[in-house]
This record gives sequence, C-alpha cells and structure tokens, in this order.
Amino acid sequence: MTEGDAAEDARAADKDADSPRREKSTIREYTEAILIALFLALFVRAFIVQAFKIPSGSMENTLLVGDHILVSKFIYWFRDIERGDVIVFRFPQDERRDFIKRVVGLPGDVVLVREKRVYVNCKTPGALDRCAPLEEPYAVFKDPDGVAAGPPSERTPFRVPKGSYLVLGDNRNNSQDSRFWGFLKAGDQLGHFRLRFSDYVWDLPFPCGLWRSACWDSKIRGSAFLIYWSWNHEAGSVRWVRIGSGID
Repeated sequence: MTEGDAAEDARAADKDADSPRREKSTIREYTEAILIALFLALFVRAFIVQAFKIPSGSMENTLLVGDHILVSKFIYWFRDIERGDVIVFRFPQDERRDFIKRVVGLPGDVVLVREKRVYVNCKTPGALDRCAPLEEPYAVFKDPDGVAAGPPSERTPFRVPKGSYLVLGDNRNNSQDSRFWGFLKAGDQLGHFRLRFSDYVWDLPFPCGLWRSACWDSKIRGSAFLIYWSWNHEAGSVRWVRIGSGID
C-alpha cells in the first residue's frame, strides 16, 4: 500500500467517525429548537395572551357563540380592573371551568338592578329617579331561545366586598352570573406556590414571606380584547365582519 492510499483510507475513516457525530448534532439541534418553541408557547399562554372560544349566548351581542377571542394575561399588572372590562375568570363553583362576563361592581360598590337598569352607589335607593343609571349600550334581554323578553326581577342591593367584583353577562336573561352564584373574588393569598397547567394543579412549598406575590392565586385569567375568528354553526359559515373586531 502506498503512502497516498494510506492517507486516503485515513480520511475515509475520519469521515465515517464524524458521520454519527453530525447526526447526533442535528438531532440535538432539532430537540433544542422544539423544546425552546414549546417553552415560548407555554410562556406566552401563561403570561402574555391566551385564546378562548365562546360556547354560550350569555354575552350577546358583544360576543356570539362561535367567536374565538384573545385575552390579555398581563394588562392587570399595569392597571386595576375597571368597570366595564370584559374578563375571563375561573368559575368560583368549579375552577376547572372558565367564564366570561363584564365587570359591573367594583370593591365597595352598592349595586341595584331594577328592571333593565343598573344603579351603582345610588344615594337614594328609595327614589331611583334621583339617581343616574349606569350607561350600558351593550346590555340586551333575550331568552335562551333568542327571543327578546323582559328583564329578570331584582330587588336586593348587592354590596361588593373588598377584593371582589360583581360581574354580569351582557345578555341579562341568559347569563349565570353574580346574581346567582355571588361575587367573584380576585384571588387568594396562599401559604405555598400554586402551579396551574390546564386542568392540573400542583401546590408546591415556597417561602411566601419572602415573596408574597408568588403565592397569590389569581382567579382572573385576563381581559378580553380581540375577536380573531368567528364561526356561525347554524349557518355553517365564517362571520368575516367580526374577525379583527375589538371587544368593548
């Protein structure tokens, strides 16, 4: 064997040895890319924005069955919840379910519902003509079958406790809201860290005295701000005019 043949064999052997390493490197790159993409998707879903689908008519005509919406998860880091916000939250009686309603009563408010009008902090509840009702251009009164009907009768004032909210559906005759199950608590201060993912919950030990915010279990998912897709199941068609609409 000549020196040239020996050198050629050595180069071939080096290529064969490098091939598995290149394959491992490629597999590692794809694995890392997938893991990073998964982490970013989970991070965005948990802290930035999350998509939800509207399953019922309780928020008509603001939101229709088949609307797909985006919810800001971070907006309440920078401001408090305001009257009129449309929020998604964990249903107090079953936190595996998400509800969407409009905030009507803030902590400390006294709310009265009379026929089709809502009064907030009325100083003369016995003479409502002296008080201005809440302006609610979004409120409608339809039965579950979609037929317009009179409002439900409400006589008891709602006194919203500290750290809670009174929420109502825009379709007042077809909404399970604070009138039926009570006030929505903003959250609970726990003695541990609560990790949530989908329907799963893990309670983990944590020094809450050092960082109380980490042990705050918020019940409010965020503020709805955009309809990004809308499907009319009855007609079997897309509601193009609703796509891209803001939620007020």
